[in-house]
Amino acid sequence: MYKISARGQYALLIMEDLAADASQKFIPLKTLAHRRNLSLKYLEQILNLLGKAALVVGSRGSCGGYKLTRPASTYTVGEILHAIEGPLTPQVPLENNTVISEGSKMFWKNFSRTVNDYLQSITLQQLVDKNNEFIGYEYSI
Repeated sequence: MYKISARGQYALLIMEDLAADASQKFIPLKTLAHRRNLSLKYLEQILNLLGKAALVVGSRGSCGGYKLTRPASTYTVGEILHAIEGPLTPQVPLENNTVISEGSKMFWKNFSRTVNDYLQSITLQQLVDKNNEFIGYEYSI
């Protein structure tokens, strides 16, 4: 099966936070850490990986922080998770595995392709838009 680490999940949330900021100004590290109740050191590790993948850019100084490098509609969930997790493949060794039948190998390869195609089909902007649909809803009984 696939397992997305906590770091991968937080990376997606941080990217959503950056994408939701319509001003496109740099968001301070402390602000991002506070929003998700993360330590600065842990958040820096995540942002470092996102920066190496050119998904975010950082700036130092009093107006510094982090922001996206391009419009949210051009990022995919798959791209973001790949930057943190590496290749997303099933945790079933397929190559040189004599225990798994050829039929099972074909299944797992197709399953992997389907999951990755789905992750590549969802944009960061779609996540932000979905989150915005729920803001302001009030429930009363």
